Amino acid sequence: MLTLFYKVLFMDSQHPPLETLQDIKRMMEQSSRFISLSGWSGISAGVCALLGATAAQLRIVSYLQALRGDHTYESYYRGDTNSLSASAAALYNDLFLIAGITFIAAFISSFLFTRARSRRNGTSMWDRTVQRLAWNTVLPMMVGGFVILRLVESGFYGLVAPCCLIFYGLALVNASKYTLGEIRYLGYGQLILGIINLWTGGWGLYFWAAGFGILHIVYGAFMWWKYERQA
Repeated sequence: MLTLFYKVLFMDSQHPPLETLQDIKRMMEQSSRFISLSGWSGISAGVCALLGATAAQLRIVSYLQALRGDHTYESYYRGDTNSLSASAAALYNDLFLIAGITFIAAFISSFLFTRARSRRNGTSMWDRTVQRLAWNTVLPMMVGGFVILRLVESGFYGLVAPCCLIFYGLALVNASKYTLGEIRYLGYGQLILGIINLWTGGWGLYFWAAGFGILHIVYGAFMWWKYERQA
């Protein structure tokens, strides 16, 4: 801030007004926004999401194959729903486990890439700006988590994927005030996919993979090209 006051008070030929104003704008953005988000964070999160979606798809295919198997098939016609319920419960447990592992892997990889860039830029990883960013990101996701939990308890499994996308998109848009502005467009993309997915039942996993996987990779590659390519 002392440098900022110096530039304002002591403009000279070495610091033209336009250049000084640009420096002031840049310093104000750095003080109010966390600008060390790495494009590689988005790419790594997207790769983790695609791997998780692939694992979930393979597990669903395995479940459907078992459903067509002799034992489960015969149990269905005998009216024995216990085996079917147990199989479905095992599927849901496995899918939630895959989702949890995917989230943890994406979070850790994103954190490591962001920390590396933060160190290169000499910025703090936990100042007041980062705290605001974290709170504005976590709050919509926490609310979404409770909504999704209630949907699962009520058996509305087809709404889980679109709600994940919608609340995550809201979190990104809400957090864009405290970080790079481009992240709001990633949020808009998540919201659009989530809203469309509300009326396209049965395609939730594909929309989930498109939002958390492909959009993250595209966003991360764009951010790397724009901010880190020449660093």
